[in-house]
Amino acid sequence: MKTLLYAIFLIFSLDLHAHEAHMATANGDLAISLAFDSAGKLWRVQTKNEFVEVSHSTDYKKFSTPVKVNPVAQNIKPMGEVRPKIAIGTKGEIYVAWMQNLKLRFAGYIWFTRSMDGGKTFDAPYIVHQDRAEIGHAFEALQVSPNGTITMLWLDSRDLVAAKAAGKTHTGSSIYYAVSNNQGASFQAEQKLADSSCECCRIAVTNKPDDTVAALWRHVFDGNERDHMIAEIPKDNEKANPQRATFGHWKIDGCPHHGAALASGSEGERWWGYHMAWFDGGNDAAGKNASLFYGRMDGEAWVSSPPRRFGNMANQAGHPALASIGETVWLAWREKDAGKSQIWLMKSGDDGKSWDVPHMVMESSGMADYPALLKNGKQLFLAWNTENQDLKVLPL
Repeated sequence: MKTLLYAIFLIFSLDLHAHEAHMATANGDLAISLAFDSAGKLWRVQTKNEFVEVSHSTDYKKFSTPVKVNPVAQNIKPMGEVRPKIAIGTKGEIYVAWMQNLKLRFAGYIWFTRSMDGGKTFDAPYIVHQDRAEIGHAFEALQVSPNGTITMLWLDSRDLVAAKAAGKTHTGSSIYYAVSNNQGASFQAEQKLADSSCECCRIAVTNKPDDTVAALWRHVFDGNERDHMIAEIPKDNEKANPQRATFGHWKIDGCPHHGAALASGSEGERWWGYHMAWFDGGNDAAGKNASLFYGRMDGEAWVSSPPRRFGNMANQAGHPALASIGETVWLAWREKDAGKSQIWLMKSGDDGKSWDVPHMVMESSGMADYPALLKNGKQLFLAWNTENQDLKVLPL
């Protein structure tokens, strides 16, 4: 029954919530990930013909000949919230992660590899998680802390599968994570961060100034409320302490494929918590209460500020990107108008307390990816991959 409701949601959400079917808006060619290295070189990871490929650019237009990172073809289907990830280590290491689709429906493995020679070659890839059951391991997030620690998080269905086998109930998936302290040569055994995550939304991650990794994800609360939970990856011998971060009380028996965005609040001793941006579908049949929201989460008392609406929902505003440098915060998101996709942007100079007037910065016809905000030192860039205009990288 739940599978049927989920399918019905995906079919009718376009009309009921004034939103497109989010998982179908960016095909595999457009669903890329990007990262700057310390020299300002832009690295790109994408999937072509069952291979994950890495290339780089110094002018953000012409890229080098791609290097394949998986020597054997795999069933990889990037789109929307599911795409290969890339991150740069503290000594220039290039880290890549992706999801392989398995034969069993919704089942997958999370793979990882690294380059220690500036992207010329990549080590033999390996599966991050020790659990090798043919079940859901998906929607991976990859984060490198300033101290060099690599953290991988993903949605995992092992607890759901175990509960069903025991005749018990388990809501949603779970969040698992694994940590590497040796530049990705290996990962420690995975640990569970939380139960009852939504099954198909990306995990947003960021760092505190002390290298702690924080994660924000859509969660399934009592009554099928699809709000968000936030948690920091615990230190050794500490227990995870997830906290509810949003309170829209959106009730729906299905996953909207619409993950949140997360950024650290200020820097150094001025750090106070986290910036958050997310989509809430509202609980009205017409979708008039659906909206994008911005809010702040205090990292000490774990109290979120009243949310601020943004974006034009009549133009299907969605999939926000969020970044901060000091007290300056940027929000970017995608809208659609007159058959064209648009990227809108707004900026705050006081840690998100007030915002300037939103303005459109890019527009394109045809298929278009979600926006990405990238840091290159103290400079921020807005990146957008489109079918008709290719990759655009705009300094902010």
